[in-house]
Amino acid sequence: MKFLKYPFWILYRIWFYILVTLPILLLFPILVLSILKESWYPYFFKLAQLWAKIILVGMGFRWIINREEPIDPDKSYMFIANHTSMADIMLMLISAKNPFVFVGKAELAKIPIFGFFYRRTCILVDRSSEKSRRAVFLRAQKRLKQGLSICIFPEGGVPDDTSMILDAFKDGAFRLAINHQIPIVPMTFADNKKRFSYVFFSGGPGKMRAKVHKFISTEGLTSKDSKALNAKARTIILTQLLDYHKN
Repeated sequence: MKFLKYPFWILYRIWFYILVTLPILLLFPILVLSILKESWYPYFFKLAQLWAKIILVGMGFRWIINREEPIDPDKSYMFIANHTSMADIMLMLISAKNPFVFVGKAELAKIPIFGFFYRRTCILVDRSSEKSRRAVFLRAQKRLKQGLSICIFPEGGVPDDTSMILDAFKDGAFRLAINHQIPIVPMTFADNKKRFSYVFFSGGPGKMRAKVHKFISTEGLTSKDSKALNAKARTIILTQLLDYHKN
């Protein structure tokens, strides 16, 4: 029976890339205008949220967001979540109401069309370069001073072992949050791996649950506390993932 699903999975993946690309092409002039000035970024963010909704709806995904604490539109945050799917970007854009800037892999800038805007709106990092990692802190500081938030997937990528529930977290997000004294907003994405993982022959329509946990304060913390903060945030997300897996 599984063999009969292969044609569906092939078409489903093709349809995803069509949904990613088509809205960008249709909105291209407006998107270009929205990135001409850094101060116009919130307008770009609104368009990005629209793009995300088109993709999720078009793929047959129904998102359910459970918030333990409201997000203050006048504050900056560090948004973090587990990372298992290309759809994580779209769900994050919908789950986090405040305009934020992704810190992401430089390789994604090579993707046609998408990469054009990714390169101009995100903070790119080459994890193999110490100089690149240091530059992230300077660019993030500039964005935070503009009143924006930052989003990082602290696993640093998707584990090759698909059976892994949650990989180790890197410290960058937590050092940034401490340096700028902004709250960390942990999020757990329960179903993205099942809905649309990086395994080509997998996935399908259905619900996508997101849990926005209580914020973790960094007030008064120093760089020496980054490891403990890392462990605390990871425990929150891992505990929720294990709870989801029981159901």
